[in-house]
Amino acid sequence: MQFARNDRSVLGAWWWTVDRWLLAAVILLAILGLLLTATASPPVAEKIGAPPMHFVRKQAIFLAPALFIILTVSLAPPRLIRRLALVVFCGAVVMMALTLMVGSEIKGAQRWISVGGFTLQPSEFVKPAFAVLAGWILAARRMGEEVPGYALSFLLFALIIGLLALQPDIGQAGVVMAVWFTQLFIAGLPMAVVIFLIIAGLGAAAGAYYAFPHVASRIDRFFDPQSGDTYQIDRSMSAFQSGGVMGRGPGEGVVKHDLPDGHADFIFAVAGEEFGLIACLLIVAVFAFITIRGFARLIQDSDMFVVLASAGLLVQFAMQALINMGSALSLIPTKGMTLPFISYGGSSLMALALGVGMLLALTRRRPGVAGWTP
Repeated sequence: MQFARNDRSVLGAWWWTVDRWLLAAVILLAILGLLLTATASPPVAEKIGAPPMHFVRKQAIFLAPALFIILTVSLAPPRLIRRLALVVFCGAVVMMALTLMVGSEIKGAQRWISVGGFTLQPSEFVKPAFAVLAGWILAARRMGEEVPGYALSFLLFALIIGLLALQPDIGQAGVVMAVWFTQLFIAGLPMAVVIFLIIAGLGAAAGAYYAFPHVASRIDRFFDPQSGDTYQIDRSMSAFQSGGVMGRGPGEGVVKHDLPDGHADFIFAVAGEEFGLIACLLIVAVFAFITIRGFARLIQDSDMFVVLASAGLLVQFAMQALINMGSALSLIPTKGMTLPFISYGGSSLMALALGVGMLLALTRRRPGVAGWTP
């Protein structure tokens, strides 16, 4: 795709103002995800009686609209991104409430709802929408507008945390908490308030341990593997050891035959076994590049809304990747969370595409911003 610098068309202006390196890195992740799904998912498809390429075809079908969402949303101005976030947030919250009444229960959690023959996880969409809305509210407060920014953002935060706790989905709640705390810190809080929030977060984590048996079980097994079943994490660690530096080779892995979520939550372990340490470091490097590149872009921006909303989106993206890879490597207690753009999953892919599209739209170069050229 090539456009002249004096091209004033919508696409021409988009091409010269969007972060093309960040976009290319996301597309690279999507391609890697399709390749890893092709090698990790056939055993899972076989277990459910589906054709070997069942999940690969579905992931490819999901990928097309996901890329369309990224490109379309990235064309929007910040004002339209705020409105889009508000609509998505309201719709996702309503659907999260509906999941508690008519949602499908899977593995003891009620997080999914059937819409038009598809299974949707509304909590995936509420995360990027909340990041933008909270950034909008806090930025208005920071810029001196008569808006109770802290109170409003707290109400939105409490609403989401409450719905996630009822599902329950403590991992997603942790991601939302990290997003909100980061935005509050950037918006400028007294150090005493920051310390209070950190203590409150630690208290909430302790409360989750005592309130939710599955959380306590995962933490106990993390610190004392003899206290319960550690089959999945044992197989995951075995995969990394078997893969070594160069890996066993594409299609030669064996862990995917034993892990029920080898194409989703533990796809990083499949990558480690078949492609080795070097491939895993490449994946980590791409995630790090996207995160660092995004924050570097924000340093040059003076729009408080853009800074806060984009920081929230970047923290959400990075946290999700860290939780997935950390769980597979037994660095943290296991948590079922997809690896962005790599794990199989329609809801996750679409929600991440929405978040990346918003990030690209907000970080586009604009007149009056350092580094902008027409």
